[in-house]
Amino acid sequence: MHHHAMVGRHGGGGHRGGPGHGGRHGHHHHGDPADDAGDEQGWVRGRKFGAEDLQLMLLGILENKPSHGYELIKALGAMSSGFYTPSPGMIYPALTYLEEIGYATVELEGSKKRYHVADAGRAYLDQNRDRLALLFGKLKHVARKMEWMRRAWTGQPMEAGPEGQDTVTGWVPELVQARQALKQALFRRDDADPAEQRRIAAILMRAVQEIDGKA
Repeated sequence: MHHHAMVGRHGGGGHRGGPGHGGRHGHHHHGDPADDAGDEQGWVRGRKFGAEDLQLMLLGILENKPSHGYELIKALGAMSSGFYTPSPGMIYPALTYLEEIGYATVELEGSKKRYHVADAGRAYLDQNRDRLALLFGKLKHVARKMEWMRRAWTGQPMEAGPEGQDTVTGWVPELVQARQALKQALFRRDDADPAEQRRIAAILMRAVQEIDGKA
């Protein structure tokens, strides 16, 4: 995958927690789902999106629907169930930059601006589809995780669906437990020597290939 050298001077992002809906019956939560899933731990502690990632997500939304700035803020908030809602001070400089480099065009509607993806922006999107899918997937994943954690902290039980999945997140207990077990196993090997680290890396890469259907 190739990245255009977007200058990261515009558009980080803030975040906030959002309310969710818990279940009323079923079994209680066990463990912290997806606790091993990387960057969302940093997001919870205050890490923000980089400028280039925010710009890419904005282009991804604009490709499907030309939008005003406030509509883009709402779209990101809806995608993350309110967890990630960038401020106007983040969105509008990012949009201005996309216009400056020719990735977006502007349609004036009175005093408002509606942004569209330009041909150069579509070409950039085509080069970064995998990255965009990962970013959007991560937003949705973190939203589900935060809702799971909120209910766990308040003692609300999981409401199980017909196949045992949590009706809010869609996660089955087996997957949550497997993630927890993997995280704990890696912690136990945190001081492994280089040979052991390579053995563990090979195991994990085989698992990744099998999960992705490439084994």
